[in-house]
Order: sequence, then structure tokens, then C-alpha cells
Amino acid sequence: MRGRANTELTPELVLALGRAFARVTHSKRCLVGRDTRLSGPMLQSALQAGLCSEGVDVVDLGVLPTPGIAWLSGDLDCPAAVISASHNPFFDNGIKLFMAGGAKLADEQENTIEAELASLLGTSGQPPDIALAGPASTTTDSPPPDLVAGSECVTQPGMEPRTHADRIGNLTLDEAGSTRYVDHLTGALAGQTLDGIKVVLDTANGATAALAPVVFRRLGADVIHLAGDPDGTNINERCGSTHPEAMTREVLAHGADAGLAFDGDGDRLIAADGNGKLVDGDETMAILAADLAARGLLARSCVVVTVMTNLGFHRAMDSLGIRVLQTDVGDRYVLEALEKEGLVLGGEQSGHVILRHLASTGDGMLTGISLLGVVARTGRSLADLAAGSMKRFPQELVSIAVPDPSALHGAHRVWAEVDQVHAELDGEGRVLVRASGTEKVVRVMAEASSAALAGEMANRLAKVVAEELGIRPDGESVEEASESSPATGGAFQAAGL
Repeated sequence: MRGRANTELTPELVLALGRAFARVTHSKRCLVGRDTRLSGPMLQSALQAGLCSEGVDVVDLGVLPTPGIAWLSGDLDCPAAVISASHNPFFDNGIKLFMAGGAKLADEQENTIEAELASLLGTSGQPPDIALAGPASTTTDSPPPDLVAGSECVTQPGMEPRTHADRIGNLTLDEAGSTRYVDHLTGALAGQTLDGIKVVLDTANGATAALAPVVFRRLGADVIHLAGDPDGTNINERCGSTHPEAMTREVLAHGADAGLAFDGDGDRLIAADGNGKLVDGDETMAILAADLAARGLLARSCVVVTVMTNLGFHRAMDSLGIRVLQTDVGDRYVLEALEKEGLVLGGEQSGHVILRHLASTGDGMLTGISLLGVVARTGRSLADLAAGSMKRFPQELVSIAVPDPSALHGAHRVWAEVDQVHAELDGEGRVLVRASGTEKVVRVMAEASSAALAGEMANRLAKVVAEELGIRPDGESVEEASESSPATGGAFQAAGL
């Protein structure tokens, strides 16, 4: 659940979510942590209140990366919740829920929680008002009929009564959780160190700010720390994995061996080599897959990626005899495939990399440790490892605003054009057209032997998508444009991944 804090994602809504989560999990205990956003303490308090009101004991972990909270959920075998909007700006916030064991919710579990939440919210979209019994009205000898005598809480239709006062959950602070998580991270290299490696850490003024320097210094690295002074509003602001420019500049300025940029909640990583060249999730997975395979640790000689993973990655894995499984976009689908197939490595181009033998979700610090571990173990620079890991195909992404993304499924002309483009590329590229699951846009991705060809194919398909799904190149719907003068500007926004 994600939205603008205090307007879309309100304390009342989050309190009801806490109640719904408690009712579905039936757990006696739940862990709760957050990132560094200004709205974090407010929303964490609301979620904890909802949980406690249903009789759940809550362990407040304070500020801790999402993967740290997920790991503790697995270690303690109890559900967990994270107050974070990941890489979004500070004014957004969100709730991430984990079942006992640190696993993300399955679809049926999400549906059950949503149904319970809808029941609690009634028809208003917010929890109904709660009337507290008090003195009799000054104008009548009897209390209003919807109040119960005494001090019990009475709810309006749509909200069931809470637990009795003697069964309210207890709230405790856990200051040892971060220490245990740090110990877990520093033990990931099984005694190996990062001695002699100079690294720039960009912690995005987020949840990794206090821990990342401790972790990497304990492993022996020489650390230069950026964006490590969160003030509640500067999380992800021109820093972190979505804005790695400052990190690359500092890598060059300090002659560092590598740079590691995390996002606000610490579950993704974008790296840079000693030349300041970015190393994304595809290249990171290629390096890790080759290393694990060489050491006989890549289970079933297979990795899991999403449909957005670069064609060059597939070619590189094929040359090493490593099988690639492909899922829809989303780290939850990657994790599901890893668990179903008993595999250990998967991830996304965006920097979500899951090392399933060490974590139940993407962990930026763990990924960075593992990546630098390959550097230390092989004696090769990250630049050398990245250059040899895969040959990237130029990739172009175009997003087209549409009224109804689901209409893409029946857009036969679009799919006919996709088939034609694939035939023209003849194995030396590919295209992908998909409806966004979170926005009213259709995304067109094209890969080809040259950036010019990738851009040509992407925009060619985007034009067909716009024509078929009711959007003109000026961004107006066909119906609206027929009654208005032509506008300047374009609806197609292209960005290389």
C-alpha cells in the first residue's frame, strides 16, 4: 500500500490495516520498522495501535532497512511490517507486509487482507467514527441508543468491536534487532574480508544510513560515506540508487574501487566501477551467477530474472551453460520462482537482487557485500568483472499514457505489429509491450544491436499503441482531440534503462 502520506495514506487507514493484518495472520506478535521519512513515526504509531487493539504484541524495531526487518521476521518466525515508500520522495509513504518467515504475501493472502480491510472501512473509505460512552445528554434522561452504558467502545456498522482491555497487545522497543542484522550481514562472506577495497557508499539519507558504514568498515573496507544525514525530507533526494550521479563523482574524486548506492529502504543496489561506470542489476547478477557457478554454489545452474532483463544477460548465461527462468516484472514473482524451483539467485535490472540462501527479499547491502566479495576473492577490478560479465544490448523504454491499460490485451493491431518487429529483428533484438500494474500507462521496451534501431522500434510500437488505445501523439484522447485544437508537445516519453 503506497500513497501520499497524511492525505491518501492516512493514520486512520493505516490503523485499520493493522487491525486487518492482525485478524488474517492470527499471530500473537508482529515486528514493525520504518525508514527515515517525516511521516514514518506517525504512520508506524497508527499501524502499531491497530495491531495492539487486536491483541497483538508489537516489537518496534525503529529505523531499519526493509531486508533487515524481513530477515528478523524469518529469524523470529513472526509477521512483520515496514513503513516505507522505497525509492519514492519523502512526501509518499507505504506499508509493506511480510508473513512469518519473512516472505511476501501471496495473492490469496493479499485478497483476504483487502477484504478484511474493506469490511473495517465500510463504504466511506475510512474507518467509521467510534462513539465513547459518557455522561447522559443534557436534553434527555437517556444516553443515545448507539451508546452502551459504562466505558466500553461501540462501533458503527462495518467495524467489529475490538478486544477487551485486558487483551490489548503490548508494545516493546527492540534496540538489539539492528545489531543482529549487522552480524548477519558481516557473516555473509564466511570469514572473507574486504581489506584494501575503497568504496563510496550512498545511503540515500534512508534506512541504511546508520548501518552501512558500520557493516563495510567491519568487513575491512575503506569507506567514503554520502547521503548519510537523514532529516525526514531528504530521503532519495538527488541521491541513492535512483540518482547515482553524486556517487560516481565521488568514486572518481577519491580513486575508489567501487561505489554502492542504495534506495531509501535499502532493498536495491546500483553500483559503479572504479571508472565511474554504472553497474546495474543485470550486470550484478551476471557477475554473481558466474562466481557462484564457478564455485559449485549456483543451485541447479539456474537464475531467475524478469522480462525486463537485458537480452545480453541471456546470451551471457547461455555461454556459461546457466539456465535462465523468466517471470513478470516484480521481485515478488522472482522470489516465488526461486522458492518453487529451489534456486538461490534472481533479481531485476533495477537493482533488486535476491540471494535466497542468505535472505528472503532483495537486500542492497548484502548484494553489495557479495559483489565486492567477488572482487576481493578474484583480485579482479569491478570494472573488469562488469566488462566481462555480459555484452549489453541498447535498450529503449517508452511509456504511453492510456485511459485503460487493460485494453492492451485485445489490441490485435498492436500484437500484429509486435510480431512484425520481431520478424525484422530476426533474433538480434526483441520488443516487450506491457500494461503497467500501478499506473495508467503502457510501456514499450525495445532492444536492438544499436541504440538508434532500439529507439526506432520502440517509438514505432508506441505510435501504434497510442492509436489503438485512444491516445494521440499530443497526449489527448481521440474523443477529446476531435473537439479541440491541435496541441504541441508529445505524449511519448522515452528513457534508456
